[in-house]
Amino acid sequence: MVTFKRYFSRTFASLSIRNYRLFFIGLTVSQCGTWMQTVAQGWLMLSLTGSGAQLGLMLACQFLPILLLSPIGGMLADRSSKRHILFVTQSLAGLQALAVGVLVVSGTIEPWMLYVAAAAFGTINAFDNPTRQTFVSELVGHSNLRNAITLNSTLNQLARAVGPTIAGILIAGVGIAFCYFVNAASYLATIIVLGQMRDDEMFHGDTKPPKGTISLKGMSTALAYVGKKPLLRNILIMVVILGMFSYEFQVSLPLLAQEVFTSGASGYATLLTAMGLGSVAGGLFSAGRKKVAPSQLVVSCLLFGSAMVITARMPSFWWATVGMLFVGFFSINLTSVANTILQLETKPEMQGRVMSLWTMAMLGTTPIGAPIIGLFGEYLGGRWGIGAGGVAAFVAGIFALFTLGSFDRFKFIPSLIRRRTEAVSIEEDIKLA
Repeated sequence: MVTFKRYFSRTFASLSIRNYRLFFIGLTVSQCGTWMQTVAQGWLMLSLTGSGAQLGLMLACQFLPILLLSPIGGMLADRSSKRHILFVTQSLAGLQALAVGVLVVSGTIEPWMLYVAAAAFGTINAFDNPTRQTFVSELVGHSNLRNAITLNSTLNQLARAVGPTIAGILIAGVGIAFCYFVNAASYLATIIVLGQMRDDEMFHGDTKPPKGTISLKGMSTALAYVGKKPLLRNILIMVVILGMFSYEFQVSLPLLAQEVFTSGASGYATLLTAMGLGSVAGGLFSAGRKKVAPSQLVVSCLLFGSAMVITARMPSFWWATVGMLFVGFFSINLTSVANTILQLETKPEMQGRVMSLWTMAMLGTTPIGAPIIGLFGEYLGGRWGIGAGGVAAFVAGIFALFTLGSFDRFKFIPSLIRRRTEAVSIEEDIKLA
Protein backbone atom coordinates (compact mmCIF):
# COMPACT_ATOMS: atom_id res chain seq x y z
CA MET A 1 0.00 0.00 0.00
CA VAL A 2 2.85 2.38 0.81
CA THR A 3 4.45 1.66 -2.54
CA PHE A 4 1.17 2.30 -4.34
CA LYS A 5 0.67 5.61 -2.53
CA ARG A 6 4.19 6.66 -3.41
CA TYR A 7 3.68 5.75 -7.07
CA PHE A 8 0.30 7.53 -7.13
CA SER A 9 1.74 10.72 -5.65
CA ARG A 10 4.67 10.61 -8.08
CA THR A 11 2.39 10.01 -11.07
CA PHE A 12 0.14 12.99 -10.26
CA ALA A 13 2.77 15.20 -8.60
CA SER A 14 2.10 18.25 -10.79
CA LEU A 15 -1.58 18.33 -9.83
CA SER A 16 -0.57 19.42 -6.32
CA ILE A 17 0.33 22.81 -7.85
CA ARG A 18 -2.78 25.00 -7.91
CA ASN A 19 -2.15 26.87 -11.18
CA TYR A 20 -1.37 23.69 -13.07
CA ARG A 21 -4.37 21.91 -11.54
CA LEU A 22 -6.66 24.66 -12.83
CA PHE A 23 -5.01 24.53 -16.26
CA PHE A 24 -5.37 20.75 -16.36
CA ILE A 25 -9.10 20.90 -15.56
CA GLY A 26 -9.80 23.60 -18.13
CA LEU A 27 -7.83 21.84 -20.86
CA THR A 28 -9.55 18.53 -20.15
CA VAL A 29 -12.93 20.07 -20.97
CA SER A 30 -11.60 22.02 -23.94
CA GLN A 31 -9.72 19.07 -25.46
CA CYS A 32 -12.80 16.85 -25.25
CA GLY A 33 -14.64 19.45 -27.31
CA THR A 34 -11.77 19.72 -29.79
CA TRP A 35 -11.79 15.96 -30.42
CA MET A 36 -15.56 16.06 -30.89
CA GLN A 37 -15.01 18.67 -33.60
CA THR A 38 -12.18 16.61 -35.11
CA VAL A 39 -14.52 13.65 -35.64
CA ALA A 40 -17.30 15.90 -36.93
CA GLN A 41 -14.98 17.75 -39.32
CA GLY A 42 -13.53 14.62 -40.91
CA TRP A 43 -16.88 12.90 -41.22
CA LEU A 44 -18.56 16.02 -42.59
CA MET A 45 -16.00 16.33 -45.39
CA LEU A 46 -16.35 12.64 -46.27
CA SER A 47 -20.14 13.01 -46.25
CA LEU A 48 -19.99 16.02 -48.57
CA THR A 49 -17.38 14.70 -51.01
CA GLY A 50 -16.74 10.99 -50.41
CA SER A 51 -13.08 11.68 -51.17
CA GLY A 52 -10.09 10.73 -49.06
CA ALA A 53 -7.94 13.09 -51.12
CA GLN A 54 -10.22 16.05 -50.31
CA LEU A 55 -10.14 15.07 -46.64
CA GLY A 56 -6.36 15.20 -46.82
CA LEU A 57 -6.52 18.54 -48.64
CA MET A 58 -8.73 20.00 -45.91
CA LEU A 59 -6.23 18.93 -43.28
CA ALA A 60 -3.48 20.47 -45.40
CA CYS A 61 -5.40 23.76 -45.23
CA GLN A 62 -5.61 23.40 -41.46
CA PHE A 63 -1.96 22.64 -40.87
CA LEU A 64 -0.29 24.83 -43.54
CA PRO A 65 -0.71 27.96 -41.36
CA ILE A 66 0.98 26.04 -38.54
CA LEU A 67 3.96 25.38 -40.80
CA LEU A 68 4.17 29.01 -41.90
CA LEU A 69 3.18 30.92 -38.77
CA SER A 70 4.42 28.82 -35.84
CA PRO A 71 7.81 30.62 -35.83
CA ILE A 72 5.97 33.89 -35.25
CA GLY A 73 3.87 32.22 -32.56
CA GLY A 74 7.02 30.93 -30.85
CA MET A 75 8.72 34.33 -30.87
CA LEU A 76 5.56 35.95 -29.52
CA ALA A 77 5.45 33.35 -26.72
CA ASP A 78 9.07 34.22 -25.79
CA ARG A 79 8.35 37.95 -25.68
CA SER A 80 4.81 38.24 -24.25
CA SER A 81 2.59 37.00 -21.45
CA LYS A 82 1.69 33.43 -22.33
CA ARG A 83 -1.50 33.65 -20.32
CA HIS A 84 -2.71 36.68 -22.31
CA ILE A 85 -1.93 34.95 -25.60
CA LEU A 86 -3.97 31.92 -24.52
CA PHE A 87 -6.91 34.16 -23.59
CA VAL A 88 -6.99 35.41 -27.18
CA THR A 89 -6.40 32.10 -28.97
CA GLN A 90 -8.94 30.15 -26.92
CA SER A 91 -11.58 32.85 -27.49
CA LEU A 92 -10.99 32.90 -31.25
CA ALA A 93 -11.11 29.10 -31.46
CA GLY A 94 -14.48 29.10 -29.71
CA LEU A 95 -15.87 31.66 -32.16
CA GLN A 96 -14.60 29.62 -35.12
CA ALA A 97 -16.36 26.47 -33.87
CA LEU A 98 -19.57 28.40 -33.28
CA ALA A 99 -19.53 29.82 -36.81
CA VAL A 100 -19.12 26.40 -38.46
CA GLY A 101 -21.89 24.97 -36.27
CA VAL A 102 -24.27 27.67 -37.46
CA LEU A 103 -23.39 26.96 -41.11
CA VAL A 104 -24.01 23.23 -40.63
CA VAL A 105 -27.34 23.56 -38.83
CA SER A 106 -28.56 26.07 -41.42
CA GLY A 107 -27.76 23.64 -44.24
CA THR A 108 -25.50 26.10 -46.08
CA ILE A 109 -22.18 24.36 -45.42
CA GLU A 110 -20.08 23.52 -48.49
CA PRO A 111 -16.63 21.94 -48.87
CA TRP A 112 -14.90 25.25 -49.58
CA MET A 113 -16.25 26.61 -46.29
CA LEU A 114 -14.64 23.71 -44.44
CA TYR A 115 -11.34 24.56 -46.13
CA VAL A 116 -11.62 28.17 -44.92
CA ALA A 117 -12.65 27.11 -41.40
CA ALA A 118 -9.77 24.63 -41.24
CA ALA A 119 -7.30 27.34 -42.31
CA ALA A 120 -8.67 29.70 -39.64
CA PHE A 121 -8.34 27.04 -36.94
CA GLY A 122 -4.78 26.28 -38.07
CA THR A 123 -3.84 29.97 -37.88
CA ILE A 124 -5.11 30.13 -34.30
CA ASN A 125 -3.21 26.96 -33.40
CA ALA A 126 0.03 28.39 -34.83
CA PHE A 127 0.00 30.83 -31.90
CA ASP A 128 -1.79 28.68 -29.33
CA ASN A 129 0.32 25.52 -29.58
CA PRO A 130 3.87 26.77 -28.88
CA THR A 131 2.48 29.06 -26.18
CA ARG A 132 0.57 26.27 -24.47
CA GLN A 133 3.58 23.92 -24.67
CA THR A 134 5.93 26.37 -22.95
CA PHE A 135 3.32 27.71 -20.51
CA VAL A 136 3.50 24.38 -18.68
CA SER A 137 7.06 25.10 -17.48
CA GLU A 138 5.86 28.40 -15.97
CA LEU A 139 3.13 26.53 -14.12
CA VAL A 140 5.18 23.71 -12.58
CA GLY A 141 8.87 24.63 -12.73
CA HIS A 142 11.82 22.59 -13.90
CA SER A 143 11.59 19.70 -11.44
CA ASN A 144 8.01 18.71 -12.35
CA LEU A 145 8.24 19.39 -16.09
CA ARG A 146 8.43 15.75 -17.24
CA ASN A 147 5.45 14.82 -15.09
CA ALA A 148 3.36 17.79 -16.25
CA ILE A 149 4.13 17.25 -19.95
CA THR A 150 3.15 13.60 -19.67
CA LEU A 151 -0.05 14.44 -17.80
CA ASN A 152 -0.84 17.03 -20.47
CA SER A 153 -0.38 14.40 -23.17
CA THR A 154 -2.46 11.97 -21.13
CA LEU A 155 -5.35 14.39 -20.80
CA ASN A 156 -5.26 14.96 -24.55
CA GLN A 157 -5.51 11.23 -25.09
CA LEU A 158 -8.25 10.93 -22.46
CA ALA A 159 -10.07 13.59 -24.45
CA ARG A 160 -9.38 11.51 -27.56
CA ALA A 161 -11.18 8.63 -25.83
CA VAL A 162 -14.12 10.62 -24.46
CA GLY A 163 -14.63 13.23 -27.19
CA PRO A 164 -15.09 10.87 -30.16
CA THR A 165 -17.50 8.71 -28.15
CA ILE A 166 -19.69 11.72 -27.41
CA ALA A 167 -19.30 12.87 -31.01
CA GLY A 168 -20.49 9.51 -32.34
CA ILE A 169 -23.57 9.69 -30.11
CA LEU A 170 -24.34 13.28 -31.11
CA ILE A 171 -23.82 12.67 -34.85
CA ALA A 172 -26.15 9.67 -34.76
CA GLY A 173 -28.69 11.34 -32.48
CA VAL A 174 -28.94 15.08 -33.16
CA GLY A 175 -26.48 15.83 -35.99
CA ILE A 176 -22.96 17.00 -36.70
CA ALA A 177 -23.64 20.67 -35.87
CA PHE A 178 -23.99 19.98 -32.16
CA CYS A 179 -20.39 18.71 -32.01
CA TYR A 180 -19.30 22.19 -33.07
CA PHE A 181 -21.63 23.91 -30.58
CA VAL A 182 -20.38 21.80 -27.67
CA ASN A 183 -16.78 22.50 -28.69
CA ALA A 184 -17.45 26.25 -28.82
CA ALA A 185 -18.82 26.12 -25.26
CA SER A 186 -15.88 23.99 -24.03
CA TYR A 187 -13.36 26.78 -24.68
CA LEU A 188 -15.03 28.77 -21.91
CA ALA A 189 -13.57 26.32 -19.39
CA THR A 190 -9.98 27.24 -20.31
CA ILE A 191 -10.77 30.94 -20.44
CA ILE A 192 -12.28 30.81 -16.95
CA VAL A 193 -9.37 28.92 -15.34
CA LEU A 194 -6.82 31.25 -16.96
CA GLY A 195 -8.54 34.08 -15.14
CA GLN A 196 -8.37 32.20 -11.84
CA MET A 197 -4.58 31.65 -11.88
CA ARG A 198 -2.25 33.47 -9.48
CA ASP A 199 0.65 35.23 -11.15
CA ASP A 200 2.76 35.27 -7.97
CA GLU A 201 2.78 31.44 -8.01
CA MET A 202 4.21 31.22 -11.54
CA PHE A 203 7.73 29.87 -12.17
CA HIS A 204 9.00 32.64 -14.40
CA GLY A 205 12.67 31.98 -13.61
CA ASP A 206 15.46 34.51 -13.54
CA THR A 207 15.64 35.09 -17.29
CA LYS A 208 13.96 38.09 -18.88
CA PRO A 209 12.13 37.87 -22.21
CA PRO A 210 14.33 39.04 -25.09
CA LYS A 211 13.66 42.57 -26.27
CA GLY A 212 13.10 43.71 -29.80
CA THR A 213 10.59 43.20 -32.54
CA ILE A 214 9.49 39.87 -33.95
CA SER A 215 11.54 39.22 -37.08
CA LEU A 216 13.13 36.54 -39.21
CA LYS A 217 16.36 37.13 -37.28
CA GLY A 218 14.70 35.82 -34.13
CA MET A 219 13.83 32.56 -35.85
CA SER A 220 17.23 32.23 -37.52
CA THR A 221 18.71 32.49 -34.03
CA ALA A 222 16.56 29.52 -32.95
CA LEU A 223 17.62 27.49 -36.00
CA ALA A 224 21.27 28.26 -35.31
CA TYR A 225 20.79 27.32 -31.67
CA VAL A 226 19.23 23.96 -32.56
CA GLY A 227 21.85 23.36 -35.24
CA LYS A 228 24.60 23.54 -32.62
CA LYS A 229 22.86 20.99 -30.39
CA PRO A 230 22.84 17.57 -32.12
CA LEU A 231 20.40 16.08 -29.61
CA LEU A 232 17.77 18.75 -30.28
CA ARG A 233 18.41 18.74 -34.03
CA ASN A 234 18.11 14.98 -34.45
CA ILE A 235 14.98 14.72 -32.32
CA LEU A 236 13.31 17.39 -34.46
CA ILE A 237 14.31 15.56 -37.66
CA MET A 238 12.82 12.39 -36.20
CA VAL A 239 9.60 14.25 -35.34
CA VAL A 240 9.38 15.62 -38.90
CA ILE A 241 9.22 12.05 -40.24
CA LEU A 242 6.61 11.04 -37.66
CA GLY A 243 4.50 14.17 -38.02
CA MET A 244 4.48 14.02 -41.79
CA PHE A 245 3.42 10.39 -42.21
CA SER A 246 2.67 8.59 -38.94
CA TYR A 247 0.46 11.05 -37.06
CA GLU A 248 -2.08 11.44 -39.86
CA PHE A 249 -4.83 9.61 -37.98
CA GLN A 250 -7.43 12.18 -39.01
CA VAL A 251 -6.98 10.82 -42.54
CA SER A 252 -5.99 7.19 -42.06
CA LEU A 253 -8.61 6.21 -39.46
CA PRO A 254 -11.72 7.51 -41.29
CA LEU A 255 -10.52 5.65 -44.39
CA LEU A 256 -9.86 2.48 -42.38
CA ALA A 257 -13.32 2.68 -40.80
CA GLN A 258 -15.19 3.49 -44.01
CA GLU A 259 -13.29 1.75 -46.79
CA VAL A 260 -12.10 -1.42 -45.02
CA PHE A 261 -14.62 -2.16 -42.28
CA THR A 262 -17.65 -0.10 -43.48
CA SER A 263 -18.34 0.81 -39.86
CA GLY A 264 -19.39 4.44 -40.39
CA ALA A 265 -18.85 7.45 -38.13
CA SER A 266 -19.31 5.34 -35.01
CA GLY A 267 -16.50 3.05 -36.18
CA TYR A 268 -14.16 6.00 -36.70
CA ALA A 269 -15.06 7.28 -33.24
CA THR A 270 -14.45 3.82 -31.75
CA LEU A 271 -10.96 3.61 -33.28
CA LEU A 272 -10.10 7.06 -31.94
CA THR A 273 -11.51 6.13 -28.55
CA ALA A 274 -9.40 2.96 -28.43
CA MET A 275 -6.29 4.95 -29.26
CA GLY A 276 -7.18 7.44 -26.55
CA LEU A 277 -7.67 4.72 -23.92
CA GLY A 278 -4.35 3.13 -24.84
CA SER A 279 -2.68 6.54 -24.59
CA VAL A 280 -4.17 7.15 -21.15
CA ALA A 281 -2.69 3.85 -19.95
CA GLY A 282 0.64 4.72 -21.55
CA GLY A 283 0.56 8.21 -20.08
CA LEU A 284 -0.07 6.98 -16.55
CA PHE A 285 2.79 4.51 -16.99
CA SER A 286 5.10 7.23 -18.26
CA ALA A 287 4.10 9.91 -15.75
CA GLY A 288 5.42 7.87 -12.83
CA ARG A 289 8.91 7.75 -14.32
CA LYS A 290 11.28 10.54 -13.35
CA LYS A 291 14.08 10.09 -15.88
CA VAL A 292 14.06 10.51 -19.65
CA ALA A 293 16.65 9.11 -22.06
CA PRO A 294 17.05 8.99 -25.85
CA SER A 295 16.90 5.21 -25.71
CA GLN A 296 13.26 5.50 -24.64
CA LEU A 297 12.60 7.40 -27.88
CA VAL A 298 14.11 4.65 -30.00
CA VAL A 299 12.22 1.82 -28.29
CA SER A 300 8.88 3.68 -28.25
CA CYS A 301 9.24 4.65 -31.91
CA LEU A 302 9.93 1.09 -33.09
CA LEU A 303 7.08 -0.33 -30.99
CA PHE A 304 4.77 2.43 -32.21
CA GLY A 305 5.56 1.56 -35.83
CA SER A 306 5.07 -2.14 -35.17
CA ALA A 307 1.66 -1.53 -33.61
CA MET A 308 0.55 0.55 -36.60
CA VAL A 309 1.63 -2.03 -39.17
CA ILE A 310 -0.04 -4.86 -37.23
CA THR A 311 -3.25 -2.82 -36.89
CA ALA A 312 -3.28 -2.19 -40.63
CA ARG A 313 -3.30 -5.96 -41.23
CA MET A 314 -6.00 -6.86 -38.68
CA PRO A 315 -8.73 -9.09 -40.20
CA SER A 316 -11.70 -7.49 -38.44
CA PHE A 317 -12.82 -4.17 -37.04
CA TRP A 318 -12.64 -5.31 -33.42
CA TRP A 319 -9.13 -6.65 -33.81
CA ALA A 320 -8.16 -3.30 -35.34
CA THR A 321 -9.69 -1.62 -32.29
CA VAL A 322 -7.45 -3.74 -30.06
CA GLY A 323 -4.48 -2.76 -32.21
CA MET A 324 -5.27 0.93 -31.71
CA LEU A 325 -4.98 0.46 -27.95
CA PHE A 326 -1.31 -0.45 -28.44
CA VAL A 327 -0.80 2.33 -30.99
CA GLY A 328 -1.99 4.82 -28.38
CA PHE A 329 0.11 3.32 -25.59
CA PHE A 330 3.40 3.61 -27.48
CA SER A 331 2.46 6.92 -29.11
CA ILE A 332 2.20 8.87 -25.87
CA ASN A 333 5.48 7.49 -24.52
CA LEU A 334 7.16 8.62 -27.72
CA THR A 335 5.80 12.18 -27.79
CA SER A 336 6.11 12.87 -24.06
CA VAL A 337 9.77 11.81 -23.93
CA ALA A 338 10.66 13.81 -27.06
CA ASN A 339 8.82 16.90 -25.80
CA THR A 340 10.42 16.69 -22.34
CA ILE A 341 13.96 16.33 -23.67
CA LEU A 342 13.50 19.32 -25.96
CA GLN A 343 12.31 21.58 -23.14
CA LEU A 344 14.84 20.40 -20.57
CA GLU A 345 17.74 20.82 -23.01
CA THR A 346 16.64 24.30 -24.17
CA LYS A 347 17.43 27.61 -22.47
CA PRO A 348 14.27 29.23 -21.02
CA GLU A 349 14.54 32.31 -23.24
CA MET A 350 14.60 30.05 -26.34
CA GLN A 351 11.83 27.63 -25.38
CA GLY A 352 9.02 29.35 -27.28
CA ARG A 353 10.95 29.32 -30.54
CA VAL A 354 12.28 25.78 -30.12
CA MET A 355 8.80 24.50 -29.31
CA SER A 356 7.48 26.30 -32.37
CA LEU A 357 9.91 24.11 -34.33
CA TRP A 358 8.34 21.11 -32.55
CA THR A 359 4.89 22.35 -33.62
CA MET A 360 6.10 22.78 -37.20
CA ALA A 361 7.63 19.30 -37.20
CA MET A 362 4.69 17.49 -35.60
CA LEU A 363 1.74 19.44 -37.04
CA GLY A 364 3.07 21.77 -39.72
CA THR A 365 4.22 18.87 -41.92
CA THR A 366 0.62 17.68 -42.29
CA PRO A 367 0.05 19.73 -45.50
CA ILE A 368 2.60 17.41 -47.11
CA GLY A 369 1.77 14.15 -45.38
CA ALA A 370 -2.04 14.28 -45.17
CA PRO A 371 -2.69 14.42 -48.95
CA ILE A 372 -0.14 11.62 -49.51
CA ILE A 373 -1.74 9.38 -46.87
CA GLY A 374 -5.17 10.28 -48.27
CA LEU A 375 -4.08 9.26 -51.77
CA PHE A 376 -2.63 6.01 -50.43
CA GLY A 377 -5.91 5.19 -48.71
CA GLU A 378 -8.10 6.18 -51.64
CA TYR A 379 -6.22 4.45 -54.46
CA LEU A 380 -4.30 1.62 -52.77
CA GLY A 381 -6.82 0.73 -50.08
CA GLY A 382 -7.80 1.93 -46.63
CA ARG A 383 -5.17 -0.21 -44.90
CA TRP A 384 -2.34 1.58 -46.66
CA GLY A 385 -2.84 4.88 -44.81
CA ILE A 386 -2.07 3.58 -41.35
CA GLY A 387 0.39 0.97 -42.69
CA ALA A 388 2.49 3.63 -44.42
CA GLY A 389 2.54 5.58 -41.17
CA GLY A 390 3.90 2.53 -39.39
CA VAL A 391 6.69 2.12 -41.93
CA ALA A 392 7.58 5.81 -41.48
CA ALA A 393 7.79 5.27 -37.71
CA PHE A 394 10.26 2.43 -38.34
CA VAL A 395 12.37 4.78 -40.47
CA ALA A 396 12.28 7.42 -37.72
CA GLY A 397 13.23 4.80 -35.13
CA ILE A 398 16.21 3.57 -37.15
CA PHE A 399 17.31 7.18 -37.68
CA ALA A 400 17.09 7.79 -33.93
CA LEU A 401 18.99 4.60 -33.18
CA PHE A 402 22.05 5.73 -35.13
CA THR A 403 21.91 9.49 -34.40
CA LEU A 404 20.85 9.52 -30.74
CA GLY A 405 22.80 6.38 -29.81
CA SER A 406 25.91 8.23 -28.70
CA PHE A 407 23.95 9.97 -25.97
CA ASP A 408 23.15 6.97 -23.78
CA ARG A 409 23.03 3.22 -23.50
CA PHE A 410 22.83 2.62 -27.27
CA LYS A 411 26.42 3.83 -27.56
CA PHE A 412 27.46 0.20 -27.12
CA ILE A 413 26.29 -0.47 -30.70
CA PRO A 414 28.88 1.69 -32.53
CA SER A 415 31.53 0.59 -30.03
CA LEU A 416 30.64 -3.05 -30.66
CA ILE A 417 30.93 -2.46 -34.41
CA ARG A 418 34.26 -0.72 -33.85
CA ARG A 419 35.62 -3.62 -31.77
CA ARG A 420 34.44 -6.09 -34.40
CA THR A 421 36.15 -4.04 -37.13
CA GLU A 422 39.39 -3.93 -35.11
CA ALA A 423 39.25 -7.70 -34.59
CA VAL A 424 38.83 -8.30 -38.33
CA SER A 425 41.73 -5.96 -39.03
CA ILE A 426 43.98 -7.88 -36.59
CA GLU A 427 43.03 -11.19 -38.19
CA GLU A 428 43.91 -9.84 -41.65
CA ASP A 429 47.28 -8.61 -40.35
CA ILE A 430 48.01 -12.07 -38.92
CA LYS A 431 47.13 -13.70 -42.24
CA LEU A 432 49.34 -11.28 -44.14
CA ALA A 433 52.20 -11.95 -41.70
